[in-house]
Amino acid sequence: MNEKKIDVVAIVGPTASGKTALSIKMAKAFDGEIINGDSMQIYKGLDIGTAKISEEEMQGIPHHLLSFKEPTESFSVAEYQTLVREKISEIQDRGKLPIIVGGTGLYVQAVLYDFQFTKEDVDEEARKKYYEQLAQIGPEAMHSKLRELDPQTAETIHPNNTRRVIRALEMVELHGVSKASDEHNRGNIPLYNHLIIGLDMDREKLYERINLRVDLMMDQGLLEEVRSLWERGIRDVQSVQAIGYKELYAYLEGRLTLMDAIEELKQNSRRYAKRQLTYFRNKLDVEWIGNEWNKIENYSKLFNY
Repeated sequence: MNEKKIDVVAIVGPTASGKTALSIKMAKAFDGEIINGDSMQIYKGLDIGTAKISEEEMQGIPHHLLSFKEPTESFSVAEYQTLVREKISEIQDRGKLPIIVGGTGLYVQAVLYDFQFTKEDVDEEARKKYYEQLAQIGPEAMHSKLRELDPQTAETIHPNNTRRVIRALEMVELHGVSKASDEHNRGNIPLYNHLIIGLDMDREKLYERINLRVDLMMDQGLLEEVRSLWERGIRDVQSVQAIGYKELYAYLEGRLTLMDAIEELKQNSRRYAKRQLTYFRNKLDVEWIGNEWNKIENYSKLFNY
């Protein structure tokens, strides 16, 4: 890190690690405004299941890019990149510190580094073929196929995220290279003098926090939130593929008992946390901190304030 004053901060970490609490403390200490860095908190009506911050929790700190998309709309990381870079400029023009907060590592990387998106070729016949295979053999088998051809990319994609699995298979078929290889030389040069703070904790403690958070979400009315989306006829769209929604959709559609759906939600959340940490450690230049983060004065030196 150079001696130049930090102009953008990002707070990352696995689900349930305490990013929200730290972000409020940081924003108060360093006159900041917060930008959402979670790919699912952009959606209206997906509040409990995404652990979206409440008005009360904001404590008067301005927050940006929350709840601005309908759950039926799609959203891309390229669109996010553009919106956040605009927000960073606006916040800096007000003399404030932009603080990106979230667990979607690719979103953070796309904003802070020279991550470029190219218009990829689409072969409709190849895509149709893969969707037909998906219908025949199911998501697990399709993911196994990807793991054979492109193990590095397969490690970053959940088997249930069939759209991304199929897109990765298309990349191999169309270009003869893995999606991971295609992205290898992108997103390496920083565009800001940034600081990425990562929250870490003992794995057993993190998993315990995740399990407790799911129980709390259920007590807060997660099932009712999901039921309202389901009753509106919202199906097979990006938003309800999120963890916390797809599992309870399976319950509402009679494919799982409620107890099994909750247990699957917890398990998927724990697996996601593991994937998040892998991404942060492999792709981003993170300054990892532990439970001592609440002593905010210890971090003033990182900002050159």
